[in-house]
Amino acid sequence: MQTKSTLPAALDAIAPIGGADAGVGENRNADSQVEPQASSHARAPEEVETYRADRTLHAMLARLSGGISPTALVLAYADWLSHLAASPQRRLEIAQEGIIDTKRVLEAAQRFSSPGQGPWSLIKPQPQDKRFGRPEWEQQPFNLMAQAFLLGEQWWHNAATGVRGVSKQNESIVEFSIRQMLDVMSPSNFFATNPEVLRQTFESGGDNFVRGWRNFCSDWERLASAGLGPVPTGDFVVGKTVATSPGKVVFRNSLIELIQYAPTTETVRPEPILIVPAWIMKYYILDLSPQNSLVKFLTGEGFTVFMISWRNPDADDRDIAFDDYRKLGVGAALDTIGAIVPDARVHALGYCLGGTLLSIAAASMARDGDKRLKSVSLLAAQTDFTEAGELTLFINESQVAFLEDMMWERGVLDTTQMAGAFQLLRSNDLIWSRLTRDYLMGKRAAPSDLMAWNADATRLPYRMHSEYLRKLFLKNDLAEGRYLVEGKPISLSDIHIPMFVVGTLRDHVAPWKSVYKVHYQVDADVTFVLASGGHNAGIVAPPGEAGHTYRIKTEAAHATYTGPDEWLNTVPSVEGSWWLEWTKWLSAQSGEPSAPPRIGAGASKGLADAPGDYVRH
Repeated sequence: MQTKSTLPAALDAIAPIGGADAGVGENRNADSQVEPQASSHARAPEEVETYRADRTLHAMLARLSGGISPTALVLAYADWLSHLAASPQRRLEIAQEGIIDTKRVLEAAQRFSSPGQGPWSLIKPQPQDKRFGRPEWEQQPFNLMAQAFLLGEQWWHNAATGVRGVSKQNESIVEFSIRQMLDVMSPSNFFATNPEVLRQTFESGGDNFVRGWRNFCSDWERLASAGLGPVPTGDFVVGKTVATSPGKVVFRNSLIELIQYAPTTETVRPEPILIVPAWIMKYYILDLSPQNSLVKFLTGEGFTVFMISWRNPDADDRDIAFDDYRKLGVGAALDTIGAIVPDARVHALGYCLGGTLLSIAAASMARDGDKRLKSVSLLAAQTDFTEAGELTLFINESQVAFLEDMMWERGVLDTTQMAGAFQLLRSNDLIWSRLTRDYLMGKRAAPSDLMAWNADATRLPYRMHSEYLRKLFLKNDLAEGRYLVEGKPISLSDIHIPMFVVGTLRDHVAPWKSVYKVHYQVDADVTFVLASGGHNAGIVAPPGEAGHTYRIKTEAAHATYTGPDEWLNTVPSVEGSWWLEWTKWLSAQSGEPSAPPRIGAGASKGLADAPGDYVRH
């Protein structure tokens, strides 16, 4: 993943997160008009001209600030500092904590060489903090330096939080920004204070710095020549080693290619599966290498699988609307499937932002009496954005207006902004640990299919990005019944078909408790799975791969509501892959196996074989 970017840039994309061919403008002008209410935030053309100077200035500032609105940041710190200044008792508590921690460090420094003095006597790293996990960090004086740093982190966290009167969002912004600055100063980031680097230097005679310099030069060349981030992808090539499931593009319009995968069993379930991935990622996260491809697994279980591959937009596509993705994406795919498999109802699966889009499409279809969907499955997809994790830190009017002006100049949210923003959420693992490993220790992580996919980033069009931020994140219109489709509101409570919903335990993009809210939004039987892992690793969890666990429970449509904490405490953990549970659930919703349908229809002749053309751009 690239490291050049900011948090807010990724906020547009979450979930939290396209391709290129002709005709987007034609389709958009013909049938993609958005109701006036949905675009009320967009200024009329004459107003845009009036504010052109302001927008240009904001776009210039965005390049300097990494996309973060200086006004939003200043307001957050002003809120915190002003309330702290008016809270003398809280200030006294903070000062006392600092004095006590300093005294503890000084006392430990005096006795750290004493016999029997064990490591981590003051504070231990959090389980997810891998910076100090090696045995070298248990030796003095490095153990003491690590403990002093962790105590400082804890003190700053306590100082930034718990001040009465500070808004929750501003408190989170202050705490997050301070944590980012502290991460830079971790003793693990520097040669003289990192025992792992010192040992490597001693053993190699300094050759680690030579290798690190070569790595740095290689990364710089990649960034300067092609705008690519420092992520070597090795031999992972789309269509050759990843995205290799056989199939054919059976439909193409200005926004999608629809891939139908070849059957691998003699008979298949009569209901096909439509997979709607997010357009903030290339679709083949669900068709990586053969051993962890969800597509290959599903075809092997006797299902007919269709997958949407989104076109990667460029500056000319700035006016693609969010509703275009529903109509030209989900709607067009269902129409095509209906022509290939007539009268068959569809199992629809949405991942991340694709799941949010699918829930909108399902609610609008239910409202209009369209019964083509047999079930809906959502993977790490949110339908309520009030608790959408750290990605919502900067979602306020000031930040959204600033981002809109930055996007207005370019027409798209580019790949470097997207990638670097997601890395900030786990900067210890994804930025600083990697820099230490690559440049100080002179090592490279072995390329993997997931790394290669991660580096294959996409862009987002200006209008869609703005509508998504405002309607879903800022206003939460979908959850609160104000979201309009074709000029009329939709409600998730109109969804009555069975649902299979997956959250992941360590998801920073779509926190599982946020995903869990679907329980009280829809009027349907919901089977909820909480999988181990994060936003990607928890979803790509093939059977037979070690380390995967999950919890699963089905709640009937009219069952008494169970809160997420109670759910977590009462549902047992199971070892293995949730994929097997999902195919068992799908089979229970499906008819008896029959002969596979044909591949494509007449209009698909002349189109490419899988993985298609859009995924390569």
